Amino acid sequence: MQLKELKNQLDGFPIEDQLKKLVSLFPEKVIFTTSLGIEDQVITHKLFSNNIDVKVITLDTGRLFPQTYDVFSNTIIKYNKKISVYFPEYESVEKMITEKGPFSFYQSVENRKECCRIRKVVPLNRALKGMECWISGIRAEQSDDRNNMDWLEYDKSKNLYKFYPLFNWTFDDIKNFVKENNVPYNSLHDKGFVSIGCEPCTRAVKPGEDFRSGRWWWENDGPKECGLHIK
Repeated sequence: MQLKELKNQLDGFPIEDQLKKLVSLFPEKVIFTTSLGIEDQVITHKLFSNNIDVKVITLDTGRLFPQTYDVFSNTIIKYNKKISVYFPEYESVEKMITEKGPFSFYQSVENRKECCRIRKVVPLNRALKGMECWISGIRAEQSDDRNNMDWLEYDKSKNLYKFYPLFNWTFDDIKNFVKENNVPYNSLHDKGFVSIGCEPCTRAVKPGEDFRSGRWWWENDGPKECGLHIK
């Protein structure tokens, strides 16, 4: 199916209908990756509340906040649904920490990207193997790089479609939905944390700062991405 044709089949419909359509077009080949952040919790709610048959997975890097595990636990309890967990390959983690120590990512951009690759990108690629459509909670207003993306794309390197159902939602839209629907969310969001990743690499965002400034704040130049959504 061509990208334009798929867009025509999805454009203008409610998110729940879009998700159901994707499942009908790509049965057992649609995957949603959740970081358990507030945007992803909205998508999780829509999937689980409507019993939409999409594989839901999360990446456990081994460096997550305790509050993130709270969200994980509260989510599976509330919806009584399964979230599959993917861990890094332990040999690669052991080698990296043995050779460079536990905080090598502070020392250079290269080291940081190596850590992201081992802890996130490699397990993600394992999860995406054989999938035809990847759902993500990316929103346009999160960064300039993401604003230049589109709500539906085709990733040639991964050979699958990427669908961002909340692409045009504002952060206020997200917060209001979570409140109105009693969706479990990370308590760090109430303390100035906007984008929540690994504990050593995430801090609260100050008023007026860019959305992504809370991630890898010690790096001055370049996009604040871990490599999951880089083509």
